[in-house]
Amino acid sequence: MKYVLALDQGTTSSRAILFDEEGTSVSVAQREFPQIYPQPGWVEHDPKEIFRTQRDVAREAVQKSGIALSDLMAVGIANQRETTVLWDRQTGAPLANAIVWQDRRTADLCAKLRKRKNFEKTIRLKTGLLVDPYFSGTKLAWLLDEIPGARRRAELGELAFGTVDTWLVWHLTGNRTHVTDVSNASRTMLFDIRKGEWDEELLKLLRVPKAILPEVHPSAHAFGMLPKSVLGEPFIVGGIAGDQQAALFGQACHQAGMAKNTYGTGCFMLLHTGDQVVKSKNGLLATACAQTREKEYALEGSVFVGGAVVQWLRDEMGFVEHAKDIEKLAASVLDSDGVFVVPAFTGLGAPYWDPDARGAILGLTRGTSKAHIARAALESIAFQSAEVLEAMQKDSGEPLKELRVDGGAAANDLLMQFQADLLGVPVLRPKVLETTALGAAYLAGLTVDLWKSREELAAHWKLDRRFEPRMDRREAAALLGRWREAVRRSLDWAGR
Repeated sequence: MKYVLALDQGTTSSRAILFDEEGTSVSVAQREFPQIYPQPGWVEHDPKEIFRTQRDVAREAVQKSGIALSDLMAVGIANQRETTVLWDRQTGAPLANAIVWQDRRTADLCAKLRKRKNFEKTIRLKTGLLVDPYFSGTKLAWLLDEIPGARRRAELGELAFGTVDTWLVWHLTGNRTHVTDVSNASRTMLFDIRKGEWDEELLKLLRVPKAILPEVHPSAHAFGMLPKSVLGEPFIVGGIAGDQQAALFGQACHQAGMAKNTYGTGCFMLLHTGDQVVKSKNGLLATACAQTREKEYALEGSVFVGGAVVQWLRDEMGFVEHAKDIEKLAASVLDSDGVFVVPAFTGLGAPYWDPDARGAILGLTRGTSKAHIARAALESIAFQSAEVLEAMQKDSGEPLKELRVDGGAAANDLLMQFQADLLGVPVLRPKVLETTALGAAYLAGLTVDLWKSREELAAHWKLDRRFEPRMDRREAAALLGRWREAVRRSLDWAGR
């Protein structure tokens, strides 16, 4: 049996999962790392902690498995995508904390940019994205402006920029390999997704020197070598993809019309659109898929706060001691009793794109309990995803037949059943929920010929449970109507 190691660097933790050639998880190691909130709306990570935790769990997963290192074929990386790191090429030291994808500090800058003639139109046409603080471009511009001397040093080629994949490869390879893949590059607001290259006009618009950018390769590619010092033997980094594109690949959604939703810190729904870049009229993004050879694209809807609402109930509100206990608490009542939680802690993503929206709890009465709020919080994840899917169906012009799901919160039966009820289509949960890591493993395995084709990979996909919709469609529509009313009351709250 041969194996591939997937490094899954997420928003709240670093994981490493070893997969065998049948796509089965053999061993897992995971460590959380601190979230840093310097100001309201700001979210940061220590890049050194990202690297340290990811390296350590990689070693732990290999050691726990007991496999011979000669049977490990390659390493793949999946990562939180838009999080932005700027570092010194000579020392490898970061110039500041990483600015996380959730961070909204550049909201004012984005508002100014949107007022420029044709600016947003140009961004949309070339990148498939909206002008929003979510993406790396304005985060990088902010760092270059705010760190003394950074812009001049960047122009001289003394600094390097990267998303988390680039930062990890730079340090893991030990040889200053400065690379990324097309799926991560497509999330920067600096990359033309049709041409597949950094765009000179976009760089000029955002005042980003080309000298600091990494080389862009297909997602299945020989990116570099881990030296013997990392895992005991040298290994090739054979695959890189942003976490959501990696999950789409891991779910075997290789054909136009197939869709998946990942329930992680946020929720991210992707619909494969083949070789066509579909321009959304309903607040969605066009993005590059994980690519092996040909260019492939997807429509994406991003929900900023998904599973993070459960962490909030656990850490800030003290409702439960462990995140997994939320399902039992929520299931202790028949419904939310008219309570709605809008978890707009860092604004709202698709289809609203309102950085000034803020969280709200509506419908409280004297009889409202923790259980009702917990249930409403879980349901908010499904409501947000339902709105994204509705927008997706409008853009694609085709009704969805089924939705494949993954991520930690997809293990919650109550949530998955409510999701099927709202959508009116079956929700399919696979046996392997860690499809983000699995996608990275598959990409790396293709590079080293452990697997020969996508068809071979698709044959590994196995169903764990199918959730059929049970709710009357009129009831589902009424609930969504009430949800939208709750959302309307949270919009532009911080901007008033």
